[in-house]
Amino acid sequence: MNLNLTSRITMPEHALRRQVIDLCRKTGKPLLKLSTKDYVEGGLGHLVEQFDGQAGLVNIEVFNELQHTITGWPGGKPGVDDSNRPERALPFPKRVVVFSPHPDDDVISMGGTIRRLMQQGNDVHIAYETSGDIAVGDEEVRRYMHFINGFNQLFAREPDEVINSKYREITSFLKQKTDGQPDTRDILTVKTLIRRGEARLACYYNGIARDHIHFLDLPFYESGRIEKLPMTEEDVRIVQRLIQQVQPHQIYVAADLADPHGTHRKCTDAVLAAIDEEQKAGAAWLNDCRVWMYRGAWDEWDVPDIEMCVPMSPEELREKRNSILRHQSQMESAPFLGNDERLFWQRAEDRNRDTARRYDELGLACYEAMEAFVEYHFR
Repeated sequence: MNLNLTSRITMPEHALRRQVIDLCRKTGKPLLKLSTKDYVEGGLGHLVEQFDGQAGLVNIEVFNELQHTITGWPGGKPGVDDSNRPERALPFPKRVVVFSPHPDDDVISMGGTIRRLMQQGNDVHIAYETSGDIAVGDEEVRRYMHFINGFNQLFAREPDEVINSKYREITSFLKQKTDGQPDTRDILTVKTLIRRGEARLACYYNGIARDHIHFLDLPFYESGRIEKLPMTEEDVRIVQRLIQQVQPHQIYVAADLADPHGTHRKCTDAVLAAIDEEQKAGAAWLNDCRVWMYRGAWDEWDVPDIEMCVPMSPEELREKRNSILRHQSQMESAPFLGNDERLFWQRAEDRNRDTARRYDELGLACYEAMEAFVEYHFR
């Protein structure tokens, strides 16, 4: 079994688009204002020659290519000609699985698209690949433990000694814990529960049904440390069982391989390896499935690479923020915010607004924000 399938990820060629957009950046002009002189001075006079010597025809070709990446129907729009749309109209509604490496990458990276998929009647599953336990600060554990202890004292007819004992044990450990000391398994379990609760709140906010929320807890993550265990076939089998069960028409995976701790890469390797195994087994459902790659809080697709772009209004961007804010443990106190002082919702909004700005600068429709995707071709 090949466990390093992210090495197969390549950017789409889009050679003409790439050259012309680069020329727009150099000249500071939108697509439809590029002249023959701009092409010649930019060393691209041969492109004009390929289009009967008319710069306007080159401009229109690339403009239309980018225009066709924009869709308000990420799951496909039924009853319309889909020849120039990034997603096919049928089948509709689609079964969708969104794979989220950590319990918040889904809403950070594509929260607006998830809401749009739900509002348009698609059958959306969210699969959280890891527990995300080490990204919960100790203060969050103390807060929840105090609540559990208080609840036990106030509402239990006879206070549960197991809860009392566990409360004393955990709070005592945290009081004496030194920098770099690994958490106990009980503390990691509490941190997992915290992140699961936040993920469920975000899902409920977006209308995801309880039985469509999947916590995979891939074993490679459960080292209790920043350094993770090697990914194995068991990680892949867990993912494979889910996609066999759902048989989705769309799969969304994280391709933000700039994740500093490597979790995203391993999670995406697990999904792509599971698809690979299904393909080897001749799974018929794969014939009607597309895989879309998103990026998260660290990076974004370059415009020439984008193959589907979902716009958001100011209200929709605010709704995305609200879903991210359900992950309270990942706000100010999250251990791995890094050197970037912006909170995750701020990073996401800045990234989505920047994508919209870049489309606007090229002379396309001006939206508040946009979420971008690239298709992964597994066939």
